[in-house]
Amino acid sequence: MHTLTIGDVTITSIIERDGPWRKPEDMFPAYDAAVGARHLAEMEPVVFDAASGRMVITYQTFLVRTPKHTVLIDTCTGEDKGYPPPFDFPKQPWLDNFKAAGVGFADITHVFCTHLHIDHTGWNTMLRNGRWVPTFPNAKYIFHKGEYAYWEEMTRQGANPPGNVWTYNCRPIIDAGQALLVDDAFALDDTFSLTPTPGHSPHHCCVDIRSKGQHAVVTGDMMHHALQCREPDWSTIFDTNKEQAAQSRRRFLGKIADTSTLVLPIHFPTPTIGRVAADGQRFRYNFVR
Repeated sequence: MHTLTIGDVTITSIIERDGPWRKPEDMFPAYDAAVGARHLAEMEPVVFDAASGRMVITYQTFLVRTPKHTVLIDTCTGEDKGYPPPFDFPKQPWLDNFKAAGVGFADITHVFCTHLHIDHTGWNTMLRNGRWVPTFPNAKYIFHKGEYAYWEEMTRQGANPPGNVWTYNCRPIIDAGQALLVDDAFALDDTFSLTPTPGHSPHHCCVDIRSKGQHAVVTGDMMHHALQCREPDWSTIFDTNKEQAAQSRRRFLGKIADTSTLVLPIHFPTPTIGRVAADGQRFRYNFVR
């Protein structure tokens, strides 16, 4: 994906890392090899690297330009965070792609994190003179207040990782007075609102973008791979509540199936954008090019 136009809104992908990443049997506790192989054989080759047996997973930020605001949705892993392999991604690809999108740090008016895991909050902050400071000096950072409170408490309890991520990706935003803590009903303007999809994290939200009768949804980690359309009950090892995550996913997919809604999952590879079609109790993810 490069840039998508939804009415008066444009959405641009800023990629940090892509390519083969993780084997499905390591990602989905309920994975059935025979069922998975059958599904993968029917899918476009961009989603799976047969040579390595690994799913193709992308890490990306979405830059959303509305008539009033310039918003980043999720901020990948960032720099100088000391993450161990395999999350020690080089910083330059994200920085280069951000620059290529034609914006500077000071141009961003808002940052929204669908949830507060390490690969969705990393560029929230940068290390400057030994201190973590907001990367985007003029932005309001939008966090779901329940999600923020949960990870604050996990950090207090010593959860590590990802609870400690809050200390350098989120708390400095509060300290700088740039945070906006919101609930499920939040809407930035008439183009930008939220759909609660809890399970992957306690207060995970998808972002609805609407303009001139068109609708797109950034789904964060509500699903990580197109296999989860074929098997909505295949939750990941990273989900806080696997059953709730599956319920949120099935509810979401059922609602948008066979509609014109465009879907933008953070971790789906290029071309990323797709539509969902119903197929009995399952669904199909069809890339839009």
